[in-house]
Amino acid sequence: MEKSIVKIENLSHRYSNTWAIRDINIEINDFGIVGLLGSNGAGKSTTMNILCGSINQTEGNVFINGINFREDPKRAKMEIGFLPQNPPLYLDLTVDEYLHYCAALRNMYGQPGKDAVAEAKERCGISHFGGRLLKNLSGGYRQRVGIAQAIVHKPNVLVLDEPTNGLDPNQIIEVRSLIKDIAKDRVVIFSSHILSEVQLLCKDIKMIENGKIVFSDTMDAFNNYVEPHSMLVSFQNMPLVAELEAIPGILKADILNGKLVRLFFSGDAEITETIISESVQSGWRLQEISLEKNSVEEIFKQLSQH
Repeated sequence: MEKSIVKIENLSHRYSNTWAIRDINIEINDFGIVGLLGSNGAGKSTTMNILCGSINQTEGNVFINGINFREDPKRAKMEIGFLPQNPPLYLDLTVDEYLHYCAALRNMYGQPGKDAVAEAKERCGISHFGGRLLKNLSGGYRQRVGIAQAIVHKPNVLVLDEPTNGLDPNQIIEVRSLIKDIAKDRVVIFSSHILSEVQLLCKDIKMIENGKIVFSDTMDAFNNYVEPHSMLVSFQNMPLVAELEAIPGILKADILNGKLVRLFFSGDAEITETIISESVQSGWRLQEISLEKNSVEEIFKQLSQH
């Protein structure tokens, strides 16, 4: 069986007497963007810092392309690129000076280093800014330089911590597009607490809450995790609230206008059939039923409480 690109087994880490994360298990086998989602303080940063080799875990193992981080950290780190929430830029250097410095940190000197920097600049759309001082770049282009340093050594795994934080709407769109392009030939682990950002970019999602994995599946599965619990129903002859709330499974009825009502229900799969039957018997003349999907924010809230 082909080895995983990223495999995290029973990962736990303790600061003093407090466990920041406990028994985290993640496996990633395909290229693309994987969202690491969680509220502030959930354990995302600890997990990323261990994954990138910044700190050593208390328990468990991390494998990158089959390389055990504990046994061969130098080789494992060669497979990883990292962009922290605040890009590690030296603002008094030019783009070229900075990226050549980053290439040298990766033991890439001479022509190989020059070629790697040129390729990273091309990929990130900053080739024409080589001589520009970093302090004179906009936030969006600084972020592009940060991504360029993270991919200069062509890692198989790229870890991005809140990469669009602090950018304006146009810059966010540009950086999202760049991340999608980069993810075509590597795993991108994208950390955020912004649900809409993860929803737009990621194909899979891992959610950490209170130091534990509470969800691990596709983005579609995440969106559908919680069944619809309300519906909009229109009647030609609107029944009384008491009549609607007397239907088995209906928890509450909010009449929105003379013909439209929002019904909250307990999750009974037969509820629509029950309403249709009741409407026929009572002469309410049902016109339309539409289930309301829970928003991603509501799903996040429910998962966080588990």
